[in-house]
Amino acid sequence: MSGYYSEKLAAEKLRRCYEIAPPRVRQYLAAEIAHVADLIGPTDSVLELGCGYGRVIKELSAAGRLVVGIDTSFSSLRMAREFLSKSADCHLLQMDAVSTGFQDGSFDTVVCIQNGISAFKVEHTRLVAESVRIARPSGLVLLSTYSDAFWTERLDWFRRQAEAGLLGEIDDNATGDGVIVCKDGFRAMTVAAGEFVALTAGLNVDSRIVEVDGSSLFCEMRVRE
Repeated sequence: MSGYYSEKLAAEKLRRCYEIAPPRVRQYLAAEIAHVADLIGPTDSVLELGCGYGRVIKELSAAGRLVVGIDTSFSSLRMAREFLSKSADCHLLQMDAVSTGFQDGSFDTVVCIQNGISAFKVEHTRLVAESVRIARPSGLVLLSTYSDAFWTERLDWFRRQAEAGLLGEIDDNATGDGVIVCKDGFRAMTVAAGEFVALTAGLNVDSRIVEVDGSSLFCEMRVRE
């Protein structure tokens, strides 16, 4: 299901997922963005991996000097162009997050939040390595997944998406232990803290794991000089 978010759940359907989010999920979404914005300096260049229709970079554009969003979905990027039409210094490119084509050290901050590391359905090691490669020395890489403490709220949100026809019907027999499975083959997984630690081992970074809002688990990597 590697093309789910670029084909089945893109553009307007993706936006609808956020429109039907209950209050606690909206709090989680806002808390993630606020946490990232607090770590961005006013002169920073920022790259968001998997920008979708521009929901996150619209907010981050007020925090940094320049914000770039990449996504594999052309329809989402086309929608983002309109969504961001009044946001200054936002740029959009169709690119694969594990093979961006950017030069080494291109950005001050590289961001991949709301469980993009799992949602992209790519090799985690490749995604992390590419994110670190394109961050400058002393730059920051921010990856997030869902906290285990947020399981009930997360499952409720996905049920709402399924009921709205945005996802396949939830397979209750296969769903559990942090994994949401739909009968159309879609699987939503997470990354545990220990997995994040293992993914950063051997890279030229100093990393830490931070829980935010009781809903997100962040892996924050500072690239060494």
